[in-house]
Amino acid sequence: MQTIYYDLRDTKGQQKEIEDKISAAAKILREGGLVAIPTETVYGLGANALEPAAVARIFEVKGRPQDNPLIIHVTGAQWLPRYCAEIPPIAYVLARKFWPGPLTMILKRQPLVPDATTAGLDTVGVRCPNHPVTLSIIREAGVPIAAPSANTSGRPSCTSAADVLEDVGGRIEGIVDGGPCAVGVESTVLDLTCEPPRLLRPGGLPVEDIERLIGHVDVDRAVHRMLEKGERPAAPGMKYRHYAPKAPVTVVAGAPAASAREIERRMGPASGIICFDEYLPLFAGHEVHPLGPCADKQIQAQRLFEALRTFDGTNVTEILAQCPDNRGLGLAIGNRLKKAAGFHVVEADSQRIILGLTGGTGAGKTSALDALRELGGSVIDCDAVYHEILTGSQEFQNAINEKFPGVFSPDGRLNRKKLGQEVFAKKDRLDQLNAIVFRFLVPELERRIQAIEGLCAVDAINLLESGLDRLCDCTVAVTAPTELRVKRIMARDGITEHYARLRINAQKQDEYYRGKCDCELNNASDSPELFRKDARLFFERLVESIREEKRIN
Repeated sequence: MQTIYYDLRDTKGQQKEIEDKISAAAKILREGGLVAIPTETVYGLGANALEPAAVARIFEVKGRPQDNPLIIHVTGAQWLPRYCAEIPPIAYVLARKFWPGPLTMILKRQPLVPDATTAGLDTVGVRCPNHPVTLSIIREAGVPIAAPSANTSGRPSCTSAADVLEDVGGRIEGIVDGGPCAVGVESTVLDLTCEPPRLLRPGGLPVEDIERLIGHVDVDRAVHRMLEKGERPAAPGMKYRHYAPKAPVTVVAGAPAASAREIERRMGPASGIICFDEYLPLFAGHEVHPLGPCADKQIQAQRLFEALRTFDGTNVTEILAQCPDNRGLGLAIGNRLKKAAGFHVVEADSQRIILGLTGGTGAGKTSALDALRELGGSVIDCDAVYHEILTGSQEFQNAINEKFPGVFSPDGRLNRKKLGQEVFAKKDRLDQLNAIVFRFLVPELERRIQAIEGLCAVDAINLLESGLDRLCDCTVAVTAPTELRVKRIMARDGITEHYARLRINAQKQDEYYRGKCDCELNNASDSPELFRKDARLFFERLVESIREEKRIN
C-alpha cells in the first residue's frame, strides 16, 4: 500500500494548499481509511471511531490486543452529548479548564459508539487534542477520530512523523506531519464514572493540576503495577507491556545521585544508559541517551520515547534508566519507563528526606534550621539563593526593574527597603514581585534539591505559593505569637516597629500555614537556645516517622 505523506509543519504557508491536504486526510478518514495524525502528546493512528471496520484495521495494523479500548478525539465539549451519556457536571468543568489539552475523560458511552472502539465496555474515553492541524482534520471529517499511538503495539510511542513512517509506513493510507510533539507522553486518563474520580493513566496533564481544580483524585493500582491475569483494562495502556525497545529495560529509582551511582555499579560493557544530563560524564564509552536535566520534567517527557527508540539501532544487550520522582510529569514519565521495563524496578539506596519549612518572618525558622543542621541535615536557604541569582543575572534584575522602576541604585545594588515599602503595603504589587521571583528562582532550587542526599531542609517563606512543597516529603509550618515576631524582627533587622508590623501584615497569617502544611512547630519561647532544643527533638521524631513510612511503602 502506498502511504501518502502530508507535510503540514509550515501552517503559515499557502492557505489553499494547507486546506487541500487537510481535506484529503479527512476524506480518507470518512471513507474508512487510516491516517496518522499529530497531537501535542504523541502521534495517533486515526480512524473513524464510528465505523467498526475502520477501527478493526487499527488493531490489525498495530497488532493491538482486542481488549485494549481506544480514545476518541473531538473538537470540544460540545461533542460530548453526541457520544457520551450521563455526563457529570465536573466533565464540563474539566473541559473548560484543560481542553484542548492532554486530558482524556472516561464517560458512559452512547449506543452509536461501537464495541470495536470501546473494547466492549459501556464507557468511552474522550479528549480534545491541542494541535491545530488535527482539530481541523476532525472538523473537516465531521466524525470523532479513534487514535491510539501510531506505533506498532508494544514499541515506544511515536513523537515524530519519521517514527510513524518507520513503524507503520506502507500499511496505512496517510501520514500527516505536524512537527514534533510538544508534550511527548500520552494524555492523562481520568475516570469520571466513579466518585471520587480515578486516575487510570498518568500523562501530559499532572494529577496535581487536576486536584487543584476538582479536589482529591484516586489513583488506580495499575499506575504502579501490571494488571493481573483476567483483569480488564478500563483505559489504554493499563494492561500490557508497552513502550518497550528490543533490549530489556531496568528502571533505577531514587534520588538522582544515588540512582546514577547504582547504574554505574550495575552497568556492563554492552549496557545502554538513559540518564539525566548532569550524570552523562559517569557513562563515557557507553551508548547513552540523555533524558534532560534532573529538574526539567517537560524536557524529560519530550525525550522519553526517542530515548527508548534510540537503542534499537545499537548492539546494547540491556538498558538501565534513571527515573524521576512521582511529582508532576514525573508520574507519567516513570509510569512509561516502568511499563517499558515490565515493572522491573530497582530502588537505589538513598535515605533522602526533604523537609519544607515555611512561616512568617520572625517565627524562628533560623533556630529550627540550626537544629536540623545538628542532625546532619543540609539546608537550602531560598532567600540566599534568591540574592545569589539576583546578583548574577542581569535578566532577573531587568525583570524586577521593569515592574518596579528605581529600586536599583546606579551601581546595580537592590534597595531592599525601597522595594519592601513598595510591595508590603500593596498585595497586588507583592504578587507581581513573587511571580517574577518564582520564574527565576524555582528551577534553580529544584536543581539543588535533586542533587542532595540524606536529610535536607528547604527554607522558603513562599514554599507553598511557589509550588516547592510538591518536592517535599513533609512541610512544616514554623509559627509564633505576633508580638514576639515584631520584637524579633526589630532586634534582628534594626527597623522600626511600624515597618516590622508592615512586613508581618503583608505576609500570610499563621492560620494559613497551619491549614496548608503537614505539621506545625510553634515557637513561643523567648530563648532561641531553648527553642532550638525543642526543634531538634521535634525533627528527630518527624524524620524517624518519615523513614518508617518509607520502609513500609
